[in-house]
Amino acid sequence: MSGASLLVRLTSLRIALVPAVMGLILLEGDWTHWEPVAAAVFAAAAATDFLDGYLARRWQVTSALGSFLDTTADKLLVSGALIALVAVDRTSAWIAMVVVGRELVILALRGMVASEGSWLEPSVWGKLKTNVQFVAVLLAVLRPGEPLGPLYLDEWVMLAAAFVTVMSAVEYLTRFAGVLGSAGSSR
Repeated sequence: MSGASLLVRLTSLRIALVPAVMGLILLEGDWTHWEPVAAAVFAAAAATDFLDGYLARRWQVTSALGSFLDTTADKLLVSGALIALVAVDRTSAWIAMVVVGRELVILALRGMVASEGSWLEPSVWGKLKTNVQFVAVLLAVLRPGEPLGPLYLDEWVMLAAAFVTVMSAVEYLTRFAGVLGSAGSSR
């Protein structure tokens, strides 16, 4: 199996695990029984992101398609988990809307840039956003400890994820404006 083929399989596995993560979060009954299982499946799915990124850099196997599929898989995993967490009252709908809305806007803009023949590398803000979202979702599934002031630890981290998500959106929108502006002026 080639390196590129393995990377596609890891990304495909992450996408395939989205319904499993959602289903485990949404399971009715004794929630404490399924929490660790849902967290483990989510963590395994998230780990494929780190593994395929590490391998892609190590093997120097990168492409526009691979980058698109990788970021799309991340968006699906986080969005699906957040929607399920809203349904079980583990996160607020406004945070899910901020995250899912940002993901849809950036995905659409990536498509526009690609149609112009350009490609934007993932940014530091985008990578930070993904990591903070992964941690926030994992903590929301587990809900460790007692509240810290008015919120649980996972709720504080989810607020941080919303902030980083907005900052990432601002950074990407600035970059997209530059790329799309220069592509439009060359016609």
